[in-house]
Formats: sequence, structure tokens, C-alpha cells
Amino acid sequence: MPRFEHRRHQAPRTLSQPRELVLACAPMRSGVNLSRIARAAGCCGVTRIVCTGRAKLDPKIARDAAENIVLESHRTLPPALRMLRHEGYTLVGLEQTTNSSDLHSFVFDHMTALVVGNERQGLTDDALAELDAVVEIPVWGLPYSYNVATATVMAMYEYCRQFPDG
Repeated sequence: MPRFEHRRHQAPRTLSQPRELVLACAPMRSGVNLSRIARAAGCCGVTRIVCTGRAKLDPKIARDAAENIVLESHRTLPPALRMLRHEGYTLVGLEQTTNSSDLHSFVFDHMTALVVGNERQGLTDDALAELDAVVEIPVWGLPYSYNVATATVMAMYEYCRQFPDG
């Protein structure tokens, strides 16, 4: 007789308030990465992604998130970041820089816009100049960085760990 009963597919947790995390994405080379980011964002309760370039979700990958997330399209990232700052968001880049903070010890503001770079080039200098902070995820092997979708999910999860109720 098992000691614990395990049930699969329980209903998702509910947030006591709307999630105040927004994603801001540089132009992605792959709709697959953006779709994976959107799917994970949906799991985290994120409802808004600010995209630049030709952003398109693959509904087979993004699944329910394709219907539940507002995808805002902008031409370039720096003006979109200024708009988010004007709305009261702290702009936190996900990038390896000389002054970046380790994600493990970084304390997010409740109203955060997580700024994600391109798969190959990362964040441009003009986007980096707009940021309030930059976090990086430690890497212990090769290659020197995680895939953009994987890294974004890790950073979103850390934000949600710090703000579990919204």
C-alpha cells in the first residue's frame, strides 16, 4: 500500500493578483524559441510579451499561451523599453556582461520587464544602455551560455519563486 497518493494533472495554482512580470524580446531568429518562451510564460502566469522584429508564435508549441498572452509588436527594442520604464517597470536584461549579477542572488522588483536578447548576438549596446540591471545564469561547461528559451524560463522561474502569489 503506497504511503502517498499521487494524482496527475491537477488544476494550476491561482494567483492572488495579476503577475507583474512582462517579457521584452529582441528580434528572435526562430519562432520556435519565441513559442517556447510564450508557453513557459503562460505557465508562469505572464500575460504580456513585448516583441520586436517579425514575431510569430507556433500554436503547436506555444499551446494555450498562444491564446492567453498578449503579444505586442514593436519595430525596435530601445523605444519599447522606454515605454515599459514609463509604465513603471524595472528593466532587467538577461545577458552575460562585465557588471551582470548572478541570477541566484538577484532580487527582482515586483514590476519587472525581463529583457531577452537575440539567440546569437544577445542584447545590443543600445538595448543594454536602457537597462536598470543585468542578470546572468552561471554556466559550468560548454557552450558558454544557455539557449535563449531555456535561459528565459530559468529567469522567469526565479522571478516566480520570489513572487509566488503574483
